[in-house]
Amino acid sequence: MARWGMVINLNKCIGCYGCMVACKQEHYLPPKIFWGRVLVSEAGKFPSVKKLIYPVLCNHCKDAACVNVCPTGASIKREDGIVIIDYDKCVGCRYCVMACPYQQRTFYGDDSTQYFPGQGFTEWEMIGKELFPLQEGTVVKCTFCAERIDAGIKRGLKPGVDRNATPACVNACPAKARYFGDLDDPESEIARLVSERKAFQLGPEFGTNPSVYYIIR
Repeated sequence: MARWGMVINLNKCIGCYGCMVACKQEHYLPPKIFWGRVLVSEAGKFPSVKKLIYPVLCNHCKDAACVNVCPTGASIKREDGIVIIDYDKCVGCRYCVMACPYQQRTFYGDDSTQYFPGQGFTEWEMIGKELFPLQEGTVVKCTFCAERIDAGIKRGLKPGVDRNATPACVNACPAKARYFGDLDDPESEIARLVSERKAFQLGPEFGTNPSVYYIIR
């Protein structure tokens, strides 16, 4: 069984927010809900100031704290390493929100919020409620586009290689800063990147062993 993961090359990332937009489009996410974000900061003093850009998302940790604290079994770690949420089991207690050291979970508390308040849901919002319905009072987060991966594999496609089996944020990145694939396959591109490019995980001190890695060269 594969263990899906992602590598992000910070030197290639230009902070265009294309990944954030692609994620919202892919999952028809409502206002104020983001499953991926781009954090931007600055370091140093003039004239040697450096802009720091960190794209972040659910790390789909191998030892996921969110799964361990869920009292109802709603947070599930699949055999392929993807962490998902069963909305029917989620009671909105938000233990997982507090447990996630990367702050990548969001409580979805209002299903009536519209992109254009007072004008009703747009056609796009209505389609989203049918194709990717979220449930009010539950916690939501990035799924690594598990539905694309599952459907792609059924068609004989390879995640990370074939676009139709690869997360939307990876496909949308104009700088090709994102890589996706099987971390446990030593012949995969991302496994080689992790071993050969000194890839690192965010917050290793948390002991959760994220499946998202970063490289800086």
